[in-house]
Amino acid sequence: MAWDEWEHLKAKAAQDRSAHMRLNHVPPDDGRGESTRGDLTVHHEDLAAIGSAAHELFQDFGRFSDHARMSSLKAAGGLKSEGFAIGAALDHVAERWVDQVQSLLDACAHISNHLRYTKNQHASDESYIAGTLSSISQLDHGFDERKGN
Repeated sequence: MAWDEWEHLKAKAAQDRSAHMRLNHVPPDDGRGESTRGDLTVHHEDLAAIGSAAHELFQDFGRFSDHARMSSLKAAGGLKSEGFAIGAALDHVAERWVDQVQSLLDACAHISNHLRYTKNQHASDESYIAGTLSSISQLDHGFDERKGN
């Protein structure tokens, strides 16, 4: 921002007789009695629920997926011993199952960990913003005292 632009904005603000900072915000009521919200809304309960579901899926799927793999390997062994060619194919599927299970478990862990990080980061951001706004309020008060208001 150029200096002359800054001076113009200050003069305009003085004309408006606005001595305090005004923040843009979403109005609390849209005129129909309904509360409106901005596009970016995060509720900690939602994050916690998604993180819990991902963690629960991680634990349960890790435990129960092994039953399917073991049953498939047993069936594949039985089919191969009886001379069925499909036994080797089922054995191959059971081996691929292990890779797919690990991919899903990694994704669940990533979701759970990321949501935990997001929750903590939002709390940190809120604290920082509150501290910054509090500092601005103190500065405004100091300027008002200096001007004699």
